[in-house]
Amino acid sequence: MARRRWRRAGKWTAWALAVLVVLPVTLAVTALRAQYAGAAAPETTTRGRDAFWLGHAWVDGRRDASDVAALRRRIEGTGIRDLYVHAGPLEHDGTLPPARKAYPRARWLIAAVHRELPSVRVHAWLGDRLVYEKGKRGGLRLADASARAAIVASARQVLSDGFAGVHLDVEPLHSDNPDYLRLLDRLGPAVHDRGGILSVAVHQIDPLPDLHKVTGAVTGHPKWISQRFFGQVARRVDQIALMSYDTALPTEGLYGGYVAQQTRLALEATGPGTDLLMGLPFFHTDDMGHHASAETVRAAVRGIRLGLSREDPGRRRFGTALYVDFTATDEDWVAYESGWGRRGRP
Repeated sequence: MARRRWRRAGKWTAWALAVLVVLPVTLAVTALRAQYAGAAAPETTTRGRDAFWLGHAWVDGRRDASDVAALRRRIEGTGIRDLYVHAGPLEHDGTLPPARKAYPRARWLIAAVHRELPSVRVHAWLGDRLVYEKGKRGGLRLADASARAAIVASARQVLSDGFAGVHLDVEPLHSDNPDYLRLLDRLGPAVHDRGGILSVAVHQIDPLPDLHKVTGAVTGHPKWISQRFFGQVARRVDQIALMSYDTALPTEGLYGGYVAQQTRLALEATGPGTDLLMGLPFFHTDDMGHHASAETVRAAVRGIRLGLSREDPGRRRFGTALYVDFTATDEDWVAYESGWGRRGRP
């Protein structure tokens, strides 16, 4: 009799756990699939404000004039206006080696791009791994005022060396980080005083309220940032690029729906004075965080167009950011050009 009661109680416990786990997942999957449904507004195409991340090979001597000519053929006539060229990384104290060591061929590249693609701007992509614990080695600690001052000095250096702007990508960026906002408060005026453009790459926005707090408590490094913090960052920069990839989602439909949701959340938080750029995955890694068969350019473009259609289809200060040149395939370019870019459109 007692054994039967225990067996019955065990079954009820199993059913309760199944409902608590499976039901939220089912609801989330259904919601993402719904986000991917429908038709995008016809005007949701490039505004000519797209960006393209380029690797360090462009400034260290591994690229030559034939590569720049090939780049011109690749992006001319698309919506790409800005090139984020890897000029770092920053040292862990925020400093940057002299140009002859950090990016010896930068002036050549900038001149070549201006000649081949006169309307395209070349930015210095700077970044480092962030650490938060005092005294911890192996990364940049933004809580150190001297490190923030060094980053500002590094920004001035790359602008003096001919770059049109500074593109900052420091990770993992914890939500509501006051030191990051303090850095941007100093970095923005320093860049603008030299006629430059300040852009940043940031994490995805909480798809559920305060989800970054949950992941932060479990892993120590929250995957998402709050929508409020996203907006605080956006107000301090000229361009903000949301890295809408590495989602771990297993299918194109779920990933595309997630990107549509991220686009809407980012649009809600980004004021009219800032360019909002949504990332496109021009890479094909297969691991726990990124499934290449799911996180396709095709799905991302469709998700971006759907999110833009629902929130602000007429917004001009909007674009995509393509990551990254050395892993891009012809299929990626076709998906971008036919789905979002100018080529292939009447």
